[in-house]
Amino acid sequence: MANHKSSKKRILVTERKNAVNTARRSAVKTENKKALKAIASGDKAAAVAAVRSAESKMMKAAGKTMPKKRASRKVSRLAKQIAKMA
Repeated sequence: MANHKSSKKRILVTERKNAVNTARRSAVKTENKKALKAIASGDKAAAVAAVRSAESKMMKAAGKTMPKKRASRKVSRLAKQIAKMA
């Protein structure tokens, strides 16, 4: 257990950051699933909208809760699947 004032503060900050990161990671996964489901449905307009939303969430999380290259790779793969629909 923390005894110093600064240690106690760090524990609170870590808990807050952990909650934010967990929520952000969950939101990215949810958007990604929605995009994949929209692509599978075959409706291009809905798929493009879902992918745009997923891309936004991923790029906001890039560098914070997930590596930038992973976010770019996931966005690229979604864009590739959209291009195949045409």
